Amino acid sequence: MGRGYSTEEIREKLISTLEDSETGMSGVEISDKIGINRITMTKYLKVFAAEGLLRQKNIGNITLWFLEPGQEAYNFPDDYFQVSPQYLDFLVKGSEEQVFSLIKNCLHSGATVNRLVLEIILPAIESVNQLFEDGKIGTAERNLLRMTISKSLQIFNQTQIVSEQKKNVVLIAADSNSSLISEAAAAAYHSEGWRVSNLGDMSSAIDVLFDLDFQKLVGKIWKQKPGLLIVVVFSETDEGLIFFTDSINPTREKSGKKMKLALYGKTSKKTKSHSDLVSEKIEDILQWSQSTFENMK
Repeated sequence: MGRGYSTEEIREKLISTLEDSETGMSGVEISDKIGINRITMTKYLKVFAAEGLLRQKNIGNITLWFLEPGQEAYNFPDDYFQVSPQYLDFLVKGSEEQVFSLIKNCLHSGATVNRLVLEIILPAIESVNQLFEDGKIGTAERNLLRMTISKSLQIFNQTQIVSEQKKNVVLIAADSNSSLISEAAAAAYHSEGWRVSNLGDMSSAIDVLFDLDFQKLVGKIWKQKPGLLIVVVFSETDEGLIFFTDSINPTREKSGKKMKLALYGKTSKKTKSHSDLVSEKIEDILQWSQSTFENMK
């Protein structure tokens, strides 16, 4: 710290100092502006550069510091509404660097992964799908945007979380369009301390042998059956939900109350889900998972 400032206060002062500087500032200038001794300021500049807040440019013997694009002094939870359109704008019109820098800045500013997934990432996925359906972007651009969103989620998964051995979840996408949703859910589960096994797009596994394949998988990732295992299936169609439900239920029945099944997607009134939960909202599935775990203690 410098002059009693906390790390977050120094971060905010740095953003405020550099946000209007197009030519950058030296460490000495920043030190004098903020009022922190130069040695301490140099250490903070290097730390913030490693976190993606700053970038540096060497000109002769002088090192100039610049604010990375998308860096603002956010105040969460009030500013989630502000980040959502900014993320989408960077995603569609900007660059990957701007997108990733924004995500890192949100995390450094105190945003939670769960809220970022629910309020930033999921709406962005829906917007990209809508742009595609409206004919405003083609398949190639949609896939590119989806890949950038996927890389954003990988940033969340890099956060250090201590997983709870008794909280286990398996995520299955029944089709390629559902795989990004399952990946977003995986990041949210990970942030809440769940041991996550995200199988991704399993449409190629839709055959008569999947029930045996799934039973073997459960035996490997859920040895001794500690605590709870929740399986979540994501699908755009009734057929996908029905197939995986029928394939998973034999293993679920053998495991008793320690294994639960949730389905994400739309189901017709004629469809018999034979699951513990059906929802079109990731937030509901996450809350239900946590409540189910707490009720088992």
